[in-house]
Amino acid sequence: MRFSAALPLLSAVVPLLCALVAACSAPGVALQGYPPPPQSYPPPPQSYPSPPTGSPVTARGITPEQLLRSEIRVISRLIPKGTYGRRYHRPMSPRYITIHSTQNYSGDAFDHARALSNGKLRARKRPGGNRIGFLTWHFTVQENCAVQHLPTREQGEHADFNGPGNNYSVGIEMCEHRGNDRAATIERTAKLTAFLMYEHGIPLRNVVPHYHWPRRGASPPNKNCPHFLLENGRPGRKWASFLSRVRSHYSRIKAGPCPRI
Repeated sequence: MRFSAALPLLSAVVPLLCALVAACSAPGVALQGYPPPPQSYPPPPQSYPSPPTGSPVTARGITPEQLLRSEIRVISRLIPKGTYGRRYHRPMSPRYITIHSTQNYSGDAFDHARALSNGKLRARKRPGGNRIGFLTWHFTVQENCAVQHLPTREQGEHADFNGPGNNYSVGIEMCEHRGNDRAATIERTAKLTAFLMYEHGIPLRNVVPHYHWPRRGASPPNKNCPHFLLENGRPGRKWASFLSRVRSHYSRIKAGPCPRI
């Protein structure tokens, strides 16, 4: 009697289950994944896949503040206001992130911070070239920390003189001093880049190497930088692999406090 009483209910449920299975198996129904990074880097302007919109949440999600404090470890060594590379206040709304390598085999991140704060990194000020007489950028990353030199909402002088690389991009230098772990430096840079993308709403396609920005009057105009992420002086598989790491760390970020740096 009990089984007979259940027959009408089963008769109603089974067709619904069959319809659901058929719908999930239909052509064109697929999980929306993130497209892989490109295998080649076309000349500027290039197009890279954008990160997902919104604030993705994963099983191992981490808030922006947790990522910044516990994994990136940003240490502030800002150039003093009103001096040298910060003599003038030059506000910026970041649209890009530019990745460099120092090509300095003796100086760590703190050495670069001291040089910037003491006005040691001078450049010839000229029309169409350096605008302030000093080199400046936002972060120098080494294996165990990232040292900050400029607020990310101020312009640096690190890419393409009076072009969008200086006017609209956050500059990150990766250390190359002896004894520094390059792989750890690259990974920390990828995490910092992911945080900055989240903070400023910058898409992955706007994460570019210094190479991306042509320098008017320089020969060659596109610099081989960061040289250890380029191949024959141009972005390729190594650069695509770096972008993949950035994308991976970005996908870990969940909604939460996001400090302004």
